[in-house]
Amino acid sequence: MLLRRLPGFFCGLCLIAATPARADSQIIPFVPAPPAGGPGSELTVYLLTIGQGDEVWELFGHNAIWIKDRSDGSDITYNWGMFDFAEPNFLGRFLTGNTRYWMEGIPLEAMLRAYTRRNRSLLAQELNFTPAQRLSLKNALEVNARPENRFYRYDYYRDNCSTRLRDMLDRALGGQLQTTTTTRVTSETYRSHTQRLTQGNVPVYAGVSLALGHPADRPISMWEEMFLPVRMANHLRTVRVTDTLDARIPLVRSEMALFTAGRAPEPAAAPNYLPWFVALGIALGGALLVLVRQAEGGGRIALLAATMIATLWSLVAGFAGTALVVAWAFTHHYFMSWNENLLQLNPLSIALVVLIPVSIYGLRGVARARRLSAIVAALSLFGLIAQGAPFFRQLNGEMIALGLPVNLAVVWTVYRLTAYRRTSRPSSAAL
Repeated sequence: MLLRRLPGFFCGLCLIAATPARADSQIIPFVPAPPAGGPGSELTVYLLTIGQGDEVWELFGHNAIWIKDRSDGSDITYNWGMFDFAEPNFLGRFLTGNTRYWMEGIPLEAMLRAYTRRNRSLLAQELNFTPAQRLSLKNALEVNARPENRFYRYDYYRDNCSTRLRDMLDRALGGQLQTTTTTRVTSETYRSHTQRLTQGNVPVYAGVSLALGHPADRPISMWEEMFLPVRMANHLRTVRVTDTLDARIPLVRSEMALFTAGRAPEPAAAPNYLPWFVALGIALGGALLVLVRQAEGGGRIALLAATMIATLWSLVAGFAGTALVVAWAFTHHYFMSWNENLLQLNPLSIALVVLIPVSIYGLRGVARARRLSAIVAALSLFGLIAQGAPFFRQLNGEMIALGLPVNLAVVWTVYRLTAYRRTSRPSSAAL
């Protein structure tokens, strides 16, 4: 059960980019710092970063705080990525943005065994906390792990297993971590990181690209970027904190790869899938144009195929657009708000699912079908023209490349086939 429950959905984030992968990797003993004396000196604090796995919820890695207590010989890892698929209404909570995660302390041995068995890298970084800070952190972790305190509402970017850990470290450091990193802006966004880490799973990549709205496209600070455990591990190497003598010292005292996975490293940059989306959009739109011309030449199969493709696209686009509206208006998924993809995958298209076949084959509602398909196409075209204008700066070129050619082809299909059917109706009773 430990393996199933350990990593949170989109919760651990990133593969460790420290040492080359080795198929014969073994767990390496870690030697802690010697005690400095005073309360808390028996404790050693580590940041434990876990690399990518194979499942969707493992693509972003994971992390935990490891507390070594020499007074009782314990090694406990505290992580905020616990969830259970069997929890009542798990799917409903996930869809509405009310997914419930919890924090739990797990013995180090069990943690290592679980993740090495899953071939996931583990990196330990000893943190330069003062004895008082170590004791304060341990006490806070124990309080957080109590049944009445352990649960929280999970957010992929702003309140996940890594940001909870970051905040706990920052409180123990008296705010020094946030002060150092919050003003340092990166060149990355929530979208670019998500696309980078999901590029090996095309359906997930496409779904994320569709679902994310404006909030995912602004550059994020180093502080915010620590929603990714590997970025946190990297950033902590650059942070300096004040010790008991008011000297500035590195936050990371030392580090050790406890296990190096035998897998490829994570992608360094987001992929360029735009040409593929352009090709797909042109292929679908072009297929409609060809079928319409064949239908106008008397091809019954072409007439049926063009009607079916236009109707099926309207169903997919309308359903996707409706889901985006519901996510924006009625859920806690903040990063799905203000989504320009609604201009490409429009809820209005749902009505075309009925109007297209009825107008073409029954010659009923022709004016409504033409008008509505034209509105959908005009909104799609506006989505392209408005790119870069104020309030229209979403990085959704892939969705435009897919949706615009098809939406334009659909309005062409409706106009041409309804006109053709009107002129050919006396001789097409068999249809």
